[in-house]
Amino acid sequence: MMGENRARVVALVVAVVVVVVGVAGNVAAAQAAVTAADLQRVAGSLQMYVDALPQMAKIRGYGFQRGQAVPINLTIGMYQKTWKFHRDLPATPVFVYGQCPDSATFPGPTIMARHDVPLFVRWENHLPASHILPWDPTVPTAIPKNGGVPTVVHLHGSAHPPQSDGSAFAWFTAGFAEKGPAWTQATYRYPNVQPPGNLWYHDHALGLTRANLLAGLLGAYVIEKPEVDTPMDLPCDDDDLHLVIADRSFNVDGSLYMNSTGVAPNIHPQWAPEYFGEAITVNGKAWPFLVVHRRRYRLRILNASNARYFNVSLSNGLPIHVVGSDASYLSAPVTVSNLLLSPAEIFDVVVDFSQSPTAEVELLNSAPYPFPTGAAPGPLNGKVMKFVVQPNGPLDPPDNSTVPDHEVPYASVTALPPTTMTRYIVMYEYLTPTGQSTHLYINGLRLEDPVTETPKSGTTELWQVINLTGDNHPLHIHLGMFQAVKMQQLVNLQAFTDCMTAVNDAVKCNVDQHAVGPVVPVPDHEKTWKNVIKVPPGFVTSVVIAFKLSMLPPYAQYEMDYKKI
Repeated sequence: MMGENRARVVALVVAVVVVVVGVAGNVAAAQAAVTAADLQRVAGSLQMYVDALPQMAKIRGYGFQRGQAVPINLTIGMYQKTWKFHRDLPATPVFVYGQCPDSATFPGPTIMARHDVPLFVRWENHLPASHILPWDPTVPTAIPKNGGVPTVVHLHGSAHPPQSDGSAFAWFTAGFAEKGPAWTQATYRYPNVQPPGNLWYHDHALGLTRANLLAGLLGAYVIEKPEVDTPMDLPCDDDDLHLVIADRSFNVDGSLYMNSTGVAPNIHPQWAPEYFGEAITVNGKAWPFLVVHRRRYRLRILNASNARYFNVSLSNGLPIHVVGSDASYLSAPVTVSNLLLSPAEIFDVVVDFSQSPTAEVELLNSAPYPFPTGAAPGPLNGKVMKFVVQPNGPLDPPDNSTVPDHEVPYASVTALPPTTMTRYIVMYEYLTPTGQSTHLYINGLRLEDPVTETPKSGTTELWQVINLTGDNHPLHIHLGMFQAVKMQQLVNLQAFTDCMTAVNDAVKCNVDQHAVGPVVPVPDHEKTWKNVIKVPPGFVTSVVIAFKLSMLPPYAQYEMDYKKI
């Protein structure tokens, strides 16, 4: 999913309790002292809306034989190259995915997979001997003995064999010269047996996820199912677009900025819990524009930022019709005026620009950072991109797309059998006496500690996720599908936190007597099977999780389980 810092995605992998810690860095030559004012000056010098929004190349993840979709093999590499984030910014060194160096992009190519048609991807590391960004060896990190940049790819939200999950310990360097202790194979198998929807792929190397994603190792992945997709008559072809949003800061020379000194340098010399960039990029361009016609557009919006939440809205009040959230459609579309995206979260929406009262529409952001109690966004990070609305031309095809009345029957939790197990998952943040974050543990355990949670394939569980930190946290779970059903505030929070710190047992600390505060309803546009849910601070979030995967080959059983949904 991926997540390794305070407001980054909290990943709970089946049979592994993952500690959410981040990295900051160790480059050969430390960056010269850079101030926040320097970074704001660089970002502020970039004129908004001068670069057109690019669309990443699409790679078809299946072939055809006798009119039927069939499995294929792909090879996708990781390369260092330079990328132009803005017309007036020097080219930026990046790490990117592509089928060859020339075609590699920031973000990577969009993989278009077909439901129930397996895809085999050989991921190859062609990165240099050293990283282009700082990293910190004092947190659990993949550190090869002979140099190189460790990488491993995780397909976020996918149902696949654990060997193809991209374990943080399955890292490898260029040419597979060195491999992590969990590495088993160069080619990953993605069965694509889950319902159609939006996923994304990204680096997941131990202790380096933060740096590798910041450098550019991310891309979109779509599972199509024509029997489900086509009858909805959603906008398609040139009217179906991806928006991959990611905040970045740049040095004067155009290089990506990442801090070289940690928030608690006597503990972690370079690690920082969060990264907030001064510039907002979409599809690898800072504050781009997109020319649209007066018709409906489908926008698949991914927040690929490290820690920044986005609360997006359209400047002229146009409504946003949400048709999907992460890897699933909704039961029915939900119309909203604004949309809150956590890091790693995806929303699938339709905007009808034929109803626009203005010729220009800005996509705005109002989410505080850190979320929810941090600073309000300013004139730079409060804007995302601009749509330029033009009349339809005489050669433009008619817009026969719709926002359907109904979508899929399996989005509700009632589509699954009752839960068989309840677990308490508690997020703790540890601070220095001066209030600086040093690490975040789940159930008080480190990544290296023995496994405590062992769900069984084919079961459905209820997890009570308790957030004792000060920030909202995105929760991501591997090898299962899930959705939040209730969010309830804790009362007498400090007393409960003190007890949990001492006892580390929610039942013994009488969680039921504390989880009696106001209930915050789960938004209607998030009521489906998710890759990421938001866990507010000081709340207990009830999460239904379906573990539908067989843990070992053969794969027929877990494919069959997913086909029932």
